[in-house]
Amino acid sequence: MSIQLSILLIILGCAIVTFIPRIIPFIVIRNIQLPEIVIKWLSYIPICIFTALIIDSFIIQDNESLLSIDWRIFAAIIPTLIIALWTKSLSVTVIVGIVCMAIVRFLF
Repeated sequence: MSIQLSILLIILGCAIVTFIPRIIPFIVIRNIQLPEIVIKWLSYIPICIFTALIIDSFIIQDNESLLSIDWRIFAAIIPTLIIALWTKSLSVTVIVGIVCMAIVRFLF
């Protein structure tokens, strides 16, 4: 299998464009002391992102009604939420969530 130079350059360009906004802020912030209020505000960001991701897949728009609940997703959210509250570990929570969603998709 050969790869064309233009495709390789596109892939490298995409990697650079993705790398810049994700890594550069960490490098810059590492050397700056942020005010306490900014640190407190930033501590809520992962919770907001996590909630938005869950709600986006949990509540769906249906033809019959305005909004409805995807019960398959709900079946994976409940054990994941329990593990998250019990362990308070992001990695364990993510692993349990992935396993629960895989089981739900396998069964339903």
